[in-house]
Order: sequence, then structure tokens, then C-alpha cells
Amino acid sequence: MSKPEIAQKSPYAVEVIAGKSYWWCACGKSKSQPFCDGSHKGSEFTPMEHKAIESGTVYFCGCKNSKNGVLCDGTHQSL
Repeated sequence: MSKPEIAQKSPYAVEVIAGKSYWWCACGKSKSQPFCDGSHKGSEFTPMEHKAIESGTVYFCGCKNSKNGVLCDGTHQSL
């Protein structure tokens, strides 16, 4: 299994809107981080959906190694 590219070693703070879906880049190659732009095509990676429960700031994982799915869990601090 391939490892994703590390887009950055810190989270992306994004203002989200309740009820809206956001498609997080899992491969690390997207030019529109932290969201998918289709750069994963032809690889084993697929984007992951995050549906905002409430409006506010969400911290999307930038290192692509979070054990917390699309959201940052601090893993980038040990890379």
C-alpha cells in the first residue's frame, strides 16, 4: 500500500458551513489542499467526505497521516 504525500506538516483551518459536504484530499497531491482536485486518479487513493454538522472552524489534516480521518489529530508533530 502506498503512503500519501505530506502536503504540509500542520492542519488546514477551514470555515465550514453546516450541512455542506467537503471532499478531503487523501493522496496529498491536490493543488487545492486540503480538498480533492482529482490528482489521485489512477492511484489507490480516494477522497474522503466530511459533512459539516455545524458551521465553524474545522482543522483538516495536512500531513495525510491522521488516525482521526480527515481531521487533524496532531500526528504531524511526530513526522
